[in-house]
Amino acid sequence: MAQHSNIARSAISNRNTATMNGNISNGKPGSGKDSTLMPPPKTVVGRALANEHSDGHRKASRDGVGFALTDTPISTAPSSPQFVASPSQASTPSRVRATTLDIPGLTKSKVSPDGRIAQRDLGSKLVIVMVGLPARGKSYVTKKLARYLNWLQHDTEIFNVGERRRVAAGKSPAAPRHRTSSVQQELVDSVRRLSVSVGGMTTTNNESVPAPQNESPPELDNALPPPVVPTKILVNGKEEDGPIIPGGSVVIPPNEAAPQEQREIVEASPEPIDQSANFFDPKNQKALKLREQVALETLDELLDYILEEGGSVGILDATNSTLERRKAIVDHIRNRAGPELGVLFLESSCQDPVLLEANMRLKLSGPDYKDQDPVKSLEDFKKRVALYEKSYVPLGEYEETNNMPYVRMIDVGRKIVSHQTHGFLSSQVVYYCLNFNLSPRQIWITRHGESLDNQAGRIGGDSPLSENGHRYAKALARFIDHQRQQWETYQRQKDMMSLMPPRPGDSTPPNPSYIPRDRVRNFCVWSSMMQRTVQTVEYFNEDDYDIKQMKMLDELHAGKMEGMTYEEIREKFPDEYAIRKKDKLFYRYPGTGGEGYLDVINRLRAVIIEMERMTDHVLLVTHRSVARVLLAYFLGLKRDEVADLDVPLGMLYMLEPKPYGVEFKAYRYNPESDWFDYIPDFQLQQASTHN
Repeated sequence: MAQHSNIARSAISNRNTATMNGNISNGKPGSGKDSTLMPPPKTVVGRALANEHSDGHRKASRDGVGFALTDTPISTAPSSPQFVASPSQASTPSRVRATTLDIPGLTKSKVSPDGRIAQRDLGSKLVIVMVGLPARGKSYVTKKLARYLNWLQHDTEIFNVGERRRVAAGKSPAAPRHRTSSVQQELVDSVRRLSVSVGGMTTTNNESVPAPQNESPPELDNALPPPVVPTKILVNGKEEDGPIIPGGSVVIPPNEAAPQEQREIVEASPEPIDQSANFFDPKNQKALKLREQVALETLDELLDYILEEGGSVGILDATNSTLERRKAIVDHIRNRAGPELGVLFLESSCQDPVLLEANMRLKLSGPDYKDQDPVKSLEDFKKRVALYEKSYVPLGEYEETNNMPYVRMIDVGRKIVSHQTHGFLSSQVVYYCLNFNLSPRQIWITRHGESLDNQAGRIGGDSPLSENGHRYAKALARFIDHQRQQWETYQRQKDMMSLMPPRPGDSTPPNPSYIPRDRVRNFCVWSSMMQRTVQTVEYFNEDDYDIKQMKMLDELHAGKMEGMTYEEIREKFPDEYAIRKKDKLFYRYPGTGGEGYLDVINRLRAVIIEMERMTDHVLLVTHRSVARVLLAYFLGLKRDEVADLDVPLGMLYMLEPKPYGVEFKAYRYNPESDWFDYIPDFQLQQASTHN
C-alpha cells in the first residue's frame, strides 16, 4: 500500500469496505444491493421501486434520510475517484444521468422534444413538503407556488392532507377536483375501516371526547372572509368556494383493521367522524391513527402523480410539524422513488404578532365560525394552535446535520433562510419566494388603443393609433386617475375601521405589510416599445406616474407573416395555418424573429417577478398575446385556455392580490360616455375565432 498514492489507497479502501458490507455481490455491479460507491441504475419508476431501494439506500446515510434530497443529481457534486468491480471490459456500470434545466419552448432533447421534464429524469422532479403551524400562511404559499410553476409549464399539483381528511371523515362532500374519484373512494373506505377499528374517539384518560358540530381541525380554518367585492379564488383556472387548507401530519404507516372489524364497517353508520379540537391533541393516539391513514394515502397520491402520471412538482400541504413525521415522509418517498427524486422542505413561519393576528382573523369568517362571536372564535382557534405548538419542531439543526434541503420563509418573505437548494426547480422556488409581499396594491392590464393595423385586420407591425385609439388613451388616463384616488380613500377608511380584537361583523383585515399606511402609493405605467402602446400612455402625467417602456411587453412576433391578415395567412400558408390552429400554445411562427406563446411566457418571467416584488400600483398597456399570458398567470388558467382567451380592444382588467386569491374586476370602454363601465360578474371567455 505504501507504493500507492493517497487517492489510490482511499479508493482501494472504499472498495474493500463496500465488498465487506455486501454491497457488491457475485462480483457484478448492480447485482444484489447497490454499491455505495455508485448511484443505483435507472429503472422503471413507480411502486416497483419500493423493494429495490428499501434497504440499501436507507443504510447509505444516517437516520434513514437517503442520498440526494434535492433535484440536483449526485453527478453534479465535486468528483472523487469511483472504482466498481467489473468482471470484464464488456460490462459497463449504470450511471445517474445529468439533469440540467428543462424549459418548455426553450430546450429540447430526444427524451424531451417539447422541453418538459422527461419521465425518466426523476432527479429533475421535485416534492415540496410544507411545514408550519396553522395560520402561518402555508396555503397562501402553496397556491402561489403552484400557480407560478404551472404558468411556467411545469406540471404542478397541491396535495392537501386536511382537505382529504375532511372528505374521508364525512365532514364535507368531495369537491370535483383534479384527482380521480377511485382514489378518493379508497381513502374514504380506508378511514372508515380504521375508524371502526379504534372505536370511539377518546383521550388518554379514557374520557369521552365531545363532538360539537361547530368545531373543526385547525388546518380547516383558512376559509376566505367575505370581501367588499367578491374575491375569486382560482386554482388552475377553477373558482373555488374557499382556500386549500393546510392539513394534518404524517406518520407512516398505521395498523390495518382486523377482518372482523373490516366486516363491521359494512354495517357502520356513514355519520361524520368527530373532528373537534380534541381530535388534534397529540395525546389522542386513536385519533392520530385516523390522521396517519389519510396522510399516507395523500402522500402516495402525490407520488403516483410524480412517478406514474408525468407530474413535475408535487406539493404536500400539511403541518408536518414534528421531526419524526418529516423523517417518516422522507423514508416513505425513498422507499417508493429511490434516492434521485428531489425533496424540499418549505416552512412558513410568522414572528410578527400583527401578521399572525391578521392570519388568525382570516379564520373567523370561515365555515367553522360562521355567525359566531368573533372574539370567542379567535380565542378558540388560538387554543387549537396551542395543541400543535406542544410538539412543533422548526426546520434547522437536524436538516443541516443530515444535508437536507430546506427553505424557511419568515413573515411571508420578510426573511428567507435557504439550505442546500441546488436544483433547478428548487432554485426557481427560492427565487420566487424571495419576492413575496403582502402589500395591498392594484394591477391593471389593458391593450393599446385601436391602431391603423387593427382597422385593416393585420397582425404585428408597428402602426400608430387611429383617432379612436387616441380617444381611448385619453379616457384611460382620466379613469385611472379616478380609480387611484378612490382606492386611497377606501384604504384609509379600512385602516381606521380595523380594530383588535375584532368586533362582530368585521371581515377581512388589511393585508399586513411593512410599508407605512399613511404613504401614498406610487403608480407605475408600463408599456411595450411599440408605437401603439407608447402613444396610449402619453396622456399620463409624468409628475404623478412613473412611465416606462419594456421590450418584454412587445407583441408576439409573427416572423415572415408579420403585417398579414389571418385570411392571407390561411391562403398563402395553409399548412402553417392548420398547425397553429391545432395547438397555438406550442406553435412558433416561422421566419426571422418568429415567436410562440411559450417564448412570450419566458420573456415575461422577469415582469411577473417584478410585479410580485413591488408594493406600488401598476398599469400594463400591452398587446393581445401578452395580455392573455399575464391574465393566465394571475387567474391560474389552464394550459389549454391561454392562447384562445378573448381579450378584445377596449377592455380594462383590474387584479388586486389578496391573502387567499385575487380580486378580479373588468371594465369596458364606452365610446358614447367616453368612460369605462364596470361589468359585474364578468367571466373570461374563449375567443370565437383562432386569432
